[in-house]
Amino acid sequence: MYHLIVRRQIRRAFAALSRGDADALLAQMGPDVHHRFPGEHALGGERSTSEDVARWLERLFRLFPGLTFRIDALAVSGPPWDTVIGAEWTNSGTLLDGSGYHNRGAHILRLRWGKLTSFHAYLDDGEESDAALVRLADAGLAEAAAPPITSS
Repeated sequence: MYHLIVRRQIRRAFAALSRGDADALLAQMGPDVHHRFPGEHALGGERSTSEDVARWLERLFRLFPGLTFRIDALAVSGPPWDTVIGAEWTNSGTLLDGSGYHNRGAHILRLRWGKLTSFHAYLDDGEESDAALVRLADAGLAEAAAPPITSS
């Protein structure tokens, strides 16, 4: 039953992200969380506080408005004090310059007593997100070329 509830929460969190709403995800985080996104660009790097993750999500929504996620596979393992989740997804959207964006990837998430303690993204095609950010920067969106949001 516990794993079913967790799967439902994760699906709801990705659906909320697809609506541009980070509140469902942020509400599940403890103050100390570890987030990693691959790449050496505006979305890359690592964050270790919920405040920095919130800033990162705001940037994601500004750079990729209308980005939607479809969960393709979801696995949950472990007890409530150490739960590991694997979520394989496909995302797509239209960038501010009018070009399309499509990628596939996975997140590995960790929960401890219902609080999200880490989530790391793995992309099938990291070059796709790199190229999208370059296109946005070339179109005049300075934030697409900004340094990563990281925790000190």
